[in-house]
Amino acid sequence: MTDMIKERVPFVTPVVTGPVVEKWLAEIEVAMVNGLYDSTKRSLLAYPEDGTNRTDWLLEGPFASQSQLLIDQIHWTNLAEEALNKIYAGQNENAMVENIEFHQAQLKNSVSIVRMQLTKLQRVLMGALIVLDVHGITVLENLVEAKVRSVNEFDWSKQLRYYWIAEDGDPAPTSLGNDVSDDCICRQTIAGFKYSYEYLGNTPRLVVTPLTDKCYMTLTGAMHLYYGGAPAGPAGTGKTETTKDLGKALAVPVIVFNCSDGLDYKIMGRFFSGLAQAGAWACFDEFNRIDAEVLSVVAQQILCIQNAIKERKTRFEFEGTTLPILWTCNCFITMNPGYAGRAELPDNLKALFRTVAMMVPDYAMIAEIKLYAFGYEDSRSLAQKIVTTYTLCSEQLSSQKHYDYGMRAVFAVLVRAGSLKRQQPQQNESILMLQSVNDVNLAKFLDFDVPLYDGITKDLFPG
Repeated sequence: MTDMIKERVPFVTPVVTGPVVEKWLAEIEVAMVNGLYDSTKRSLLAYPEDGTNRTDWLLEGPFASQSQLLIDQIHWTNLAEEALNKIYAGQNENAMVENIEFHQAQLKNSVSIVRMQLTKLQRVLMGALIVLDVHGITVLENLVEAKVRSVNEFDWSKQLRYYWIAEDGDPAPTSLGNDVSDDCICRQTIAGFKYSYEYLGNTPRLVVTPLTDKCYMTLTGAMHLYYGGAPAGPAGTGKTETTKDLGKALAVPVIVFNCSDGLDYKIMGRFFSGLAQAGAWACFDEFNRIDAEVLSVVAQQILCIQNAIKERKTRFEFEGTTLPILWTCNCFITMNPGYAGRAELPDNLKALFRTVAMMVPDYAMIAEIKLYAFGYEDSRSLAQKIVTTYTLCSEQLSSQKHYDYGMRAVFAVLVRAGSLKRQQPQQNESILMLQSVNDVNLAKFLDFDVPLYDGITKDLFPG
């Protein structure tokens, strides 16, 4: 298997192509899952014992990056639960603090690797690993602050956790009924899901904020009860990206579908039939653009799929045809209630989804962690400067339709900053950040706004 940036993951057994396309394509799908499972198991066995210096395991190991991120999360869960069990048993009251110090040493080692000469593959992997590790440390610090002493407390169970269930242990039950043995299970609150091993490639991961955590918890809770999820909120708050990242966390393919008022129930029916057979997730962007009369029929189509999963059917009747169904399939919808021309969802459709409100994300926290992953040392103050620049621009510059100061604009600056850091690793970080902000923004400002913008940047980046 090869992804977009040329990461190669070998099949365990070869697949012979032939005239019956459907047959060997199905065999490729099985080989993909087996290949990623094999890579994950080898990666688990090869994980260094001390865990602090993982350079060889990360950069030299012949493993899929997706497997390595999963193993990192399994070890994080194991160490956290070991620390909580020691505290609960009265063996070591400082176990969690020591665990945090261990993870901080691990993170420091990862950041030092980012500042080395890396290939594109290695850089994307390290960026994703740092994003996950920073979130892991934040979670552990919150546990210490909340004085959590047991693995059964809600502050711990609400986290997305990963466990490797031993082959000789009892099979672990999941929310979808496919019990797990010698495999990975992902848990959050009362929900549990088998890791799906869909090869998604070496891709960046979303910075997890408290808002993201709440959204994850709502979506996994909805799936546990056989419902879909419905993140709602203004543009640029991460509704679609959070859904896609949860798909990456569980290794499920997510197909994003941009809805319009031109869709009818027949098109949607064909989409749902493919979805059920592939076991994928669909994320319908701006779902309330679809006409109200079409939405009523769509509600019945979604209900039909949800009932089939609930009743543990392997085949079900859909639109007059008997189809196979994989229980991992699900539907998520995102909505922006503020836009004009949006239909109100019918009640029979609302009942199939669990809503979660997405407010404005913490731009400074996201920028800080992304800059950290790019190898910036002074990431906290630089992130604050980006956010302050956009805040002052929104208050002082003229109001134009093409001016954007939201998360997408912040992210464009971060991507440029990462690119400049790779090209000029020894350059002053404030100079790189000022250049990034200018490169992204100067071209879009009107002439009479440029002097005001220059004044803002001179105040924030003196000298």
